[in-house]
Amino acid sequence: MTDSPTGGFSRRRFLTSTGAIGALALAGCTEQSGGSGGGADNSGGSTDGSGSSQLSGEITITGSSTVFPLATAVANEFQKQHSQVDISLSSTGSGGGFSNHFCVGNSEFNNASRPISSEEEQLCADNGVEYHEINVATDAVTVIVNTENDWVDCVTPEQLRQMWRADGASTWADVNSEWPDEPINRFGAADTSGTFDYFNEAILGEEADHTSNYEATEQDNLILQGVQQDQYGIGYFGFAYYQSNTDAVKALSIDNGDGCVEPSLETAKAGDYQPLSRPLFTYPRKSALAEEHIAEFARFFVEQSANTELVSEEIGYVPRTEEGMQEELDALNSVIDEVQ
Repeated sequence: MTDSPTGGFSRRRFLTSTGAIGALALAGCTEQSGGSGGGADNSGGSTDGSGSSQLSGEITITGSSTVFPLATAVANEFQKQHSQVDISLSSTGSGGGFSNHFCVGNSEFNNASRPISSEEEQLCADNGVEYHEINVATDAVTVIVNTENDWVDCVTPEQLRQMWRADGASTWADVNSEWPDEPINRFGAADTSGTFDYFNEAILGEEADHTSNYEATEQDNLILQGVQQDQYGIGYFGFAYYQSNTDAVKALSIDNGDGCVEPSLETAKAGDYQPLSRPLFTYPRKSALAEEHIAEFARFFVEQSANTELVSEEIGYVPRTEEGMQEELDALNSVIDEVQ
């Protein structure tokens, strides 16, 4: 797939760089046009000579490193129309975003690569934060190994469970006697990450804990570098980051009982890549949607979730269908009507 622009970056450069970026502030785009929805500006916007509303204000977005590149691309496109809206994005991890920012009222949106947990729901409730859940795309968690790994191309969930559970396999030979008697060197998501939570649930389940014997990080580029430099390394992260680095590491197919299935947009969309395909979310704070610039951005995010060129070709996730997008938009508009 060829690179395509995402707000001034090529897709490959954008995703490679955002693996190492924890925060991004977007402001000052030169192109400006009318809003995507319309209505009164409750955030201090002005009107131009024609009397049309100009949105202005600030938006703070925290949360998932997996959703971060998609949210950034959407924000870039939004600011081409609304240059007076300043958007600050931080890659804090899904859990870090909920616990440290969103559920205590310090951000207007929290991105997540898994649904909000019951503990986070309670924290939001304790702080009077009501939210609305929006499904923005589908991802395929991708298991990677070093390109010099010539003994495995496909694994079962049970084999992954042996590699990643606490007190599990120590060497590759522990998993399969035909594999090298060499240590399994693991690189993966930190426990504040939604990717960690999803991998835990999908692979380890309730009967096992994730091993602590691994290099944990919120930054996908560090996982990539670790595996790339270690013949006996293994790691996992979102598909979009792998798709931007296919020459650097090798992705493993997953055999969930019906044969080996490689991670791809097609297999994730078809539901064949199991159990590691997953929905991605953003959560706007309901009270923030009373401000027109925030409501308009939320609408725009939902609309862009069905934009195949942006979601699939530029970033590397499965977009929503037009029908699914419209259902999300109708639900969001109902919430906006309640608070405005």
